[in-house]
Amino acid sequence: MKSDIAIGILVSLTFICIIIAFCVILIRLYFTKIKKYTAALYQKDLDLQKAITQTVIETQEQVLQNISQDLHDDAGQQLTYINFQIESLRLDSAQYNVALEPMSEAVQKLSSSIRNLSHALSNQLLITNDLVKAIASEAERLKNTGRIDVAFSVAPGFDKVFDANEKTVIYRIFQESMNNVLKHSKARFVDITLNSNPFEMAISDDGQGFATDAKFGYGLSGMEKRAESIGYRLSVESIPNAGTIIRIIQNQ
Repeated sequence: MKSDIAIGILVSLTFICIIIAFCVILIRLYFTKIKKYTAALYQKDLDLQKAITQTVIETQEQVLQNISQDLHDDAGQQLTYINFQIESLRLDSAQYNVALEPMSEAVQKLSSSIRNLSHALSNQLLITNDLVKAIASEAERLKNTGRIDVAFSVAPGFDKVFDANEKTVIYRIFQESMNNVLKHSKARFVDITLNSNPFEMAISDDGQGFATDAKFGYGLSGMEKRAESIGYRLSVESIPNAGTIIRIIQNQ
């Protein structure tokens, strides 16, 4: 009798243990499935964000190409025509020559500035040159404006090879960074350096700096998303009245 009771208790305990084990397995399977589902949703969200960012980049690039073409075809040609008319007046009327000469020089300078701006907006520089040469050319153009002193250097042994998308995104981030320097920093000097393994572009200025919690007011949020879209990250170091360093770094 006692043995039958003991067997009954043992069977009951075994059954309970089996049920508990089964429940534990079900719970673990449930949480594993939830984890995988959450990870899949997160990945889909990342993919969607990248797709949206890529679409925005492509749209912006097309707009820049259109503006570049319009500057070259319309504004450039109109200025050429105006300068031609001024030169004709100078040749026909010697008495107006002195008065018209400053006007002719101003139109020529404006025409040159528009031509340089058109080239800067166009991606032809990236198509015909590598990224390093494109950045060096743009840095030289900005330096020649006389608005700021620019230094550009490339680390010895630089051997980074970029795909077309990387070239476009990094170049536009560089341009936007330089635009921020010119518009907001009140800097007199900016230093641009390139390093590889991993790639890093640093743009440092001696300007007034800013509180980094206000960085979104300077278009840095868009630059961050652009960098992330190609597997890079943006780093911003700035102290009020002590300058700013913006880095774009390739993730490893």
